[in-house]
Amino acid sequence: MKLHQQPTTPQPTIVVGPAAPVAARAAPSASAIYEGFKAQRDVLNGQLEELDGTRRDIIRQMNESPDASPQHKSLEDRLTDVDARIKSVDQMIGANSMQLAQAAAIPGAVVPPPPFERQGPPEEAFVLGGMFIVVVLLPLSIAMARRIWRRSAAVVTSFPKELADRLLRLEQTTEATSLEVERIGEGQRFLTRLFTEGEGARALGAGAAQPIETRKPQTARDRLP
Repeated sequence: MKLHQQPTTPQPTIVVGPAAPVAARAAPSASAIYEGFKAQRDVLNGQLEELDGTRRDIIRQMNESPDASPQHKSLEDRLTDVDARIKSVDQMIGANSMQLAQAAAIPGAVVPPPPFERQGPPEEAFVLGGMFIVVVLLPLSIAMARRIWRRSAAVVTSFPKELADRLLRLEQTTEATSLEVERIGEGQRFLTRLFTEGEGARALGAGAAQPIETRKPQTARDRLP
């Protein structure tokens, strides 16, 4: 007895080829290169300032320490090393300046700053506002001031005559009262001066002590010679 064999389908073969090349990175723009050189210059200037500060500290310590001491010798070695580093950084700054100048010569490297955009209303609004104040508000204010001045003058001229007469009589009465008060004060001062002076007091006392003579009426006998 023969078994029936099913036909087998061929499996597809996968061919592994070489890996696709990685896409090359995009080259930096001219402005990016220029900004990179500027950043490098800033870093080099900061390093140079730090080295200058270190050199000043070393010189100060050398001046404070004696010349024959071991510390003075080590400070001299440090000073030599710092001077060499300062020279190297100075050379790097010179090279960076040349590279920065070359990068600035490439078109599009130096990007101008964006124009200043003024916030708020435009300048025409301020001009129109000033013209409105001069043309409209100034004449109105002058006319209102003249109207107020004329109204105050009319009020002064229309002052009632009866009230003016009453005020005049009141003023005259006040002046007369002040004169009478002044006269009374002068009389009081005169009497006070008389009482305080010695002669006036004695004269008054002597006059009060003398008796008053009373004359008897004459009779017919007294009248005969």
